[in-house]
Amino acid sequence: MAGLYIHIPFCSSRCVYCGFYSTTALELRERYVDAVCKEIELRRSNNPIRTIYLGGGTPSQLSTEQLKRILDSAYIYNKVENDAEVTIEMNPDDVNKETAEALREFPVNRISMGAQTFDNERLKFLHRRHHAAQVKNAVETLRQAGFRNISIDLMYGFPNQTLDEWKTDIEKALELDVEHISTYCLMYEEGTALHKLLEQGKVTEIDEELEREMYYTLINRLESAGYEHYELSNFARKGYRSRHNSSYWRGIPYIGIGAAAHSYDIKTRSWNIADINKYIAAMEQGKRLYDEEVIDADTRYNDAITVELRTKEGLDLTTLSEDQRQYCIANAQRHLDAHLLKLQDNHLALTKEGLFVSDMVMSDLMRV
Repeated sequence: MAGLYIHIPFCSSRCVYCGFYSTTALELRERYVDAVCKEIELRRSNNPIRTIYLGGGTPSQLSTEQLKRILDSAYIYNKVENDAEVTIEMNPDDVNKETAEALREFPVNRISMGAQTFDNERLKFLHRRHHAAQVKNAVETLRQAGFRNISIDLMYGFPNQTLDEWKTDIEKALELDVEHISTYCLMYEEGTALHKLLEQGKVTEIDEELEREMYYTLINRLESAGYEHYELSNFARKGYRSRHNSSYWRGIPYIGIGAAAHSYDIKTRSWNIADINKYIAAMEQGKRLYDEEVIDADTRYNDAITVELRTKEGLDLTTLSEDQRQYCIANAQRHLDAHLLKLQDNHLALTKEGLFVSDMVMSDLMRV
């Protein structure tokens, strides 16, 4: 067992692009914390926990006392390793001296912060609560409290965004000198406010060629600044890869706690009910409401394609059956010939040219 993911769905307001399960029902926070602690107790693991990740939503919408209760439960009911990576997501405007110092007293040793952009007008468009200057202030406050592992999220591909504007955002991110940077192109997921704006013709997606240019500009600049591009969307200083997310990409089991949280144990994948009221009510009865699927050989193979090929190391072919290896190599051949894939030391990996078309390449390798 590698990871414990704890979903904190609370947000004071919803960002226009977010497709994750969240709620603005902040009055439920105390009951939700009780429910999460109960689920941690019910699903205690005898296997060592190497990483803990508090995601959301906005975990920093909880008080430090509530966060402490959750982390205390995680440590009481699980065998958490001494050097475990413990991450909490935070909004820049939630970071202050008192909170940062309190978190340092907890086992938290990694902060993931949603910067998204350093353009205040675009932050307003996203319905983000913070303004650009608060990101730098937050990083400085966290450094003063002793945090030496900070990650920020960046987003590109905004309507009407130019390449030069994106370059400016990259440079401002580099000025922060953080250990990890995650980057995402703005997505128009169905059910989000952003998708509705697209349907109404109020916004327009950027041109694919410009998106490609933005992506490779990002890769080249961050690599030149000393960051390792270790996964499609993630860059890290040496020794600072996200251990928790890396376990997802390597197909290592994890437990998901909280409303809508997913779990994986190699044989099955399960997900808690995506309804905070029903989740709380069930936990107050000592029950877990969830759905589950049994993972067969083809599904496990497809999972390996879609997660391991995201990484710098790629897919370890020695973990596949002989039939799966033959199928994979046969379907990969045209992409090997086109230099979108490379094969070395029994690992099949995307080339730099293949990164931007990774979805197409992966689709060709999957069993349907």
